[in-house]
Amino acid sequence: MHAKISRCGGAMARVVVVFDFDKTLIDCDSDNWVVEQLGVDDTFLHLLPTLPWNSLMDQMMIEIHSRKKTIQDIAECLRQVPLHPRIISAIQSAHASGFDLRIVSDANTFFIETILKHYGLMDCFSEIYTNPTYVDTEERLRISQYHDPRTSSHGCTICPPNMCKGIVMDRIRASVSAEGGKKRFIYVGDGSPDFCATLKLKEEEFVMPRKDFPLWEFICSNKNLIKAKILEWSDGEELGTRLLSLINTILIEEKCSVRTDLVVVPVDCKFQTGSISSHDSYTRDVLQVPR
Repeated sequence: MHAKISRCGGAMARVVVVFDFDKTLIDCDSDNWVVEQLGVDDTFLHLLPTLPWNSLMDQMMIEIHSRKKTIQDIAECLRQVPLHPRIISAIQSAHASGFDLRIVSDANTFFIETILKHYGLMDCFSEIYTNPTYVDTEERLRISQYHDPRTSSHGCTICPPNMCKGIVMDRIRASVSAEGGKKRFIYVGDGSPDFCATLKLKEEEFVMPRKDFPLWEFICSNKNLIKAKILEWSDGEELGTRLLSLINTILIEEKCSVRTDLVVVPVDCKFQTGSISSHDSYTRDVLQVPR
């Protein structure tokens, strides 16, 4: 059982931007946010050594409801999750420019959709690949697994049993290839499973790892395995700014019908990252970002 929420838009886009959700689009982990805000962190910590994360979060939903909380209470808690205005602007601009935006996340449909709807971003994403949720007969929110380990094992040693992001990336690339035309990918993430997805990227594509997080560390330690250009970021402000600059660079390339080589500079962990500052003077002619 898995969740893939499809929406119209982006079908003919030449660039596909794939985002992780927790600690990438939002600065926090949505699971931890709900556990802490709704006061079940004591039970969470007690059960943490005994259950896989996804099963643990399903158990936390049962615990939350046993304390007389409703699905509406969970939704209201999620609507308090902060989302950086610069990231909101970059997402809106990318969508308006015809980029195909997707999410691949080990969170779940209810958490992600509730947050996106609150910020008016739901329609910006063509598909969301994540763990499915449902409401049981007792009106409790429940969380299932994207890959069901009872029926098959994905065999990946990097990703958790319930979701291999590399497999999901293969599926996305196959689906967009079937639409025809050459597609380029941008992948944005922070965690170790995002490294599995990064390994699927090609030389003309981009990975945007969050600095000092597991994906960045994996890349630093395995730079010989990475084909994509690397654009690191540290926080929501920098992610929004760098993503917008990359979007503008790609739009300029397409407008001129000439591929522009990006300037390459060394960074702290000794791998190469593309710098797009040389195009900054042109961005006001391509996209106007609300402030």
